[in-house]
Order: sequence, then C-alpha cells, then structure tokens
Amino acid sequence: MKRSTYLLSLAGAAAIAFAHTASAQTVTSPAQVQSGSYAVEPGHTQVGFEVLHFGFTNYDGVFSNVSGSLTLDSASPAKSSLSVTIPVSSVQTTSAKLNDELKGDQWFDSAKFPNATFVSTKVKLVGKTDAVVTGDLTIHGVTKSETLKVHFIGAGVNPLDKKYTTGFEATGTIKRSDFGVKMYVPYVSDDVKLKIAGAFEKQD
Repeated sequence: MKRSTYLLSLAGAAAIAFAHTASAQTVTSPAQVQSGSYAVEPGHTQVGFEVLHFGFTNYDGVFSNVSGSLTLDSASPAKSSLSVTIPVSSVQTTSAKLNDELKGDQWFDSAKFPNATFVSTKVKLVGKTDAVVTGDLTIHGVTKSETLKVHFIGAGVNPLDKKYTTGFEATGTIKRSDFGVKMYVPYVSDDVKLKIAGAFEKQD
C-alpha cells in the first residue's frame, strides 16, 4: 500500500511539473507569436456546429480531419491569411443513423460535394487577442462570404512533439439554406452556430 501511494505521489508530481513546463512555454499575446507559415494540426482541430432541433434541444455535431494553411504576420495581422478544407464525410453526431443521413443527398451530399472550404479575404483586429475574419465559405457547392469572430488562445512549443504550435477559437452563425441545405427547415433551425478549435503547427 505504501509503495502504491509513493508511486502515485511521484506520478502526480511529474504531471504537475509537466503542466508547469508546458504553461511556461506558452505565450498568450498574439504579438509574441512567431510569424511564418503554419499547417493545420488535424488531431486537435475541430469544427463544431449546433442547430435547434424541433424547438426541443440544441443539438451538436462536429467535423474533423481538417487540413489547410495559415500565413501569420504578427507585426501586421491584417496581412495574415487562412485556407482550410473540411471533409464532409467526417461529420459525427451522437446518432450513427443521422451521421449517414447528413452525408446523403438530402443534406450535404458528400459524394458530390466531398469538401467544405473556407478561404479568408480580410482580417481585422478588434482587440489585443481578438479579430474578425471574413472569407469565402463553400458548402454543398455554394460559396458565400461569411464572418468569424476569432480569439487567440496561445502559442508555444508543444512539449510532446516539440513542434511550435499556435491555437485559436472561432465562432460564427450561418444560414444553411443559403448553401442549399434546406432539409427540415424551419423545424431544424436554419441558423447554424459554429464553434471552431483551430490548432496550427509552424512549417518554417
């Protein structure tokens, strides 16, 4: 029993030290982030969405396996640019049946339109850690200009893989009918809330 307690104490101390080291390496000011070219880190990038389901529940889902690039200019953030690709077939909810339906031709039609994309056209700072990013969003073969509110989370060397990483959270609301995805509107809300966790690894 004493040995087990001792080993647990060692493990706890190691975890605290690891967390402290990781925290010490992280910067929370965008001005301190290294400029350059970044690639999406797909393992920790998620595109979440929420709709109101028949007026009963706010129902969530997520897309994964995102790819893309970020050109970051810390000195002149307005010169930064972003391009991401989201495979529609990666959609996941808590219902396997719904997952298959969403991939079908009455919804996203992933066989015909396998990817959704977002390409930024304008970046505007609205605070020390926040920006408004406007870009061309393409879903279901339709492209519309949409705006995301982006909040900088942090940057630094990932203690696990030793890669310089920066991360953001983005939020926004779109109308799915604008993109030809009209199934069950208005019973399943036309408005779709987006919440995106974006992780990017420096390439140079």
